[in-house]
This record gives sequence, C-alpha cells and structure tokens, in this order.
Amino acid sequence: MTEDQKALGLRRMQRLATGLLLAMLLLLGLSSVLETAHPWLHWVRAAAEAGAVGAMADWYAVVALLRRPLGLPIPHSAIIPKNKDRIGASLGRFVEQNFLTPDNILRKLEPHNVAQGVARWLADPRNSRRVAQAACDLIPGMLAAGSDEDLQRLVDRSLRPMLLKLDVSAIAGHVLGLLTRGGRQHAVLNQLMQALEAWLEANRGLITAKFGEASRYTPPMLDAYIVGRFVEGIVALLHEVAADPEHVLRQRFDTATLALIEDLKTSPDYRRRGRALLRQLAAHVKREGLYRLVWDDLRGRIEADLGAEDSVLRAHVAGALERLGQEVLDDPAVQQKLNAWWLETVRELVLRFRHEVSALIEEVVRRWDADDISRKVEQEIGRDLQFIRINGTVVGAAVGVLLHAATLALG
Repeated sequence: MTEDQKALGLRRMQRLATGLLLAMLLLLGLSSVLETAHPWLHWVRAAAEAGAVGAMADWYAVVALLRRPLGLPIPHSAIIPKNKDRIGASLGRFVEQNFLTPDNILRKLEPHNVAQGVARWLADPRNSRRVAQAACDLIPGMLAAGSDEDLQRLVDRSLRPMLLKLDVSAIAGHVLGLLTRGGRQHAVLNQLMQALEAWLEANRGLITAKFGEASRYTPPMLDAYIVGRFVEGIVALLHEVAADPEHVLRQRFDTATLALIEDLKTSPDYRRRGRALLRQLAAHVKREGLYRLVWDDLRGRIEADLGAEDSVLRAHVAGALERLGQEVLDDPAVQQKLNAWWLETVRELVLRFRHEVSALIEEVVRRWDADDISRKVEQEIGRDLQFIRINGTVVGAAVGVLLHAATLALG
C-alpha cells in the first residue's frame, strides 16, 4: 500500500469516527429536547450521552498518544513524540533480543539447501554468463580509475617500501621447506635426472664438438669415444640413483637441501643478499619504468579483450563459474560442507552485528522529528486507532443503555 493510499484510508476512518461523535451529540440534543413529549426517548438520551462520552474519551486518548489535544500543554499527552528516544532504544533492543538471534535466523535457513540452489543457478550457462558479464563490466572502470601517476605513486609510496622490508631469504627457506616436506625433493630430483639424461642424449654431438675444440691434438674418433663413454657413465649413474632410494647421492642431496633451507632461514649473509637483490630489482624497475610498461600492456590487452564480442576473459570466467556450479551440484558432501560453512558464517555475523542493527534503529528514531514520528505512527496504525474511537462510541452507547436500565430497575 502506498503512502497516499494509507493517508486516504486514515482520513476516511477519521471522518467516520468524528461523524459518529457528532451523531451521538445530535441524538443527545434532540432526545433531551423531545423527551418531555416522547418519554421513551430517555433510552435514546442515555445511549447518546454515554456514546458521546465514550467517543470523546477515546478521541482524547488517541490524540494524546500522538500529539497535544487541541494544542494545549496537558500533562501526559504527546506520549510518543516526547518519548521517541526511549521508544527507539526499546524498539532496537526488542528487535535484537527477539528477532536478531542466531536461533531464530538459523531455524529459518537450515531447512534450505542454499549451496545446491546457488550451484544449480550457476550451472545454468545463461546465469553464469550474466554473472561473468556483470563482473567483467566492472573491470574497465577499475582500470581507468588508476592513472599512470596514481599507479606510480602507489608503487613508490606503499608497495615498494613493503617489498623492500621482506625477508626474501627466510621466505624462500620456508617455501622450500614446504616443497620438500615428506621427501618431496626426491620427486624433484628424479625429474631433474630425467631432464639431464634427455639433454645429454640430445646434445651428444655438441659435447663432442666442444671437447674436440678443447683437445686439438686428439683425433675425432678418440674424442667421440671419450665423450660417448663419459655420457654413458653419467647416464648409468643417473639410472643407478633413480633405482636406489638409499643411494649415497640421494643422501647427499637431502643433506645439502636441508642445509640450504636452514641457511636461508637463519643465515645473516643470505638475508643481506636477499635484501640487496630486492633493492637492485626495485631500483631497476623504477629506473626503467617497467611497471608502467607492464601496466599499459596489461590494461590494453584486457580492454581489447573485453571489448570484443567473443571475449576470452568473459568466456573463462563464465566457464569457471559454470563448472564450479556443476561440481558442487554433483557432490552432496561439498554441498553439506558449504551449507555448514554458510550457516556458521551467518551465526557469526548475527552475533557480531546485531548490536549494530539495534543501534541503527535507535539512531534513526532519535534523528526523527517529533512531528515526523507522530505522522509516521499515525499513518501506519491510525486506522486502527480510529477503530478505537468508533468502538468507544458504540460500546459507550451500549453501556449507557445497560446502566440506564439498571438504574430504572433499582429505582
């Protein structure tokens, strides 16, 4: 219902309630004048008198709730405007304690498989394309928002000092330690040995030629023989190391790797070298303007791609979203975990921010003008308040008749 419709309905009810009051006053006047000629009108007079009193009493009660009756400074009137701050605080606490509770909200959310619903929606190519389109539409504006000067200032003032403070050596040590945890370095060693063997076999002729250049007084056949034996010996050693998990070279590799990791983490010399390398890199990048070149190239490529009808970036984003939705849709265990995470997140958000909602309600009500809050309340519940006046008139008239009958019976 619109504001105008609410106001129109309120005015109709006000006219009806006021019309009943005037009708009671008119009946009271007529019955009082004509009662001598028509004695039975004493019943009408009793009903009209009590109805008028009830109507006026309820009119005063309704008006005093919202404003001062007839503008007079009557005590305990204009109750809502005078107490709006306290009402706002009480309303905020009431909403917080009775509505914004984790149990109430989770009880409403738990029956729904939110993860499945979102996944099914994303798995639809039309929806995933819409999301990708909306996300990619934001990128050009974000790219245009950062001019070259802004980017340079950001790098010089923020990112560059932060990068120079990094302990590259320690970071490299921790990363290397993570990569070699559980003997993972052996897989790396095996790949290195395979790559070395392939390189040796592929470059046997080059090695022979270089050996011949270094040994000018030996015949080519001898050079080829020596190089061949050398390559075969290296390959045989690589096969031997690959076949023996306890080979001495593997043990030496492990020892050297662990020592390197420890040195990277703790050695002051490595720390100084890492920071010096960072300083040189940062100075070179700033001197050559590389980040500006990279930024210009990257921005141009992204804008050109997004401007194309068959944008690769949009297609990748849409495809990734669609695959994500389908994977979640096909895996009930993942849905269960996502729903549990979602509900726990909602619980945490409610516990953390429900006080903010309460404070917001209190603050909004406090900012309202006294006349505004009276108008808002009257617009929302004014029709019901007018029913109070109507009921007061009708009930008052009925009680007046009953009291008059009781008086006659007792008299």
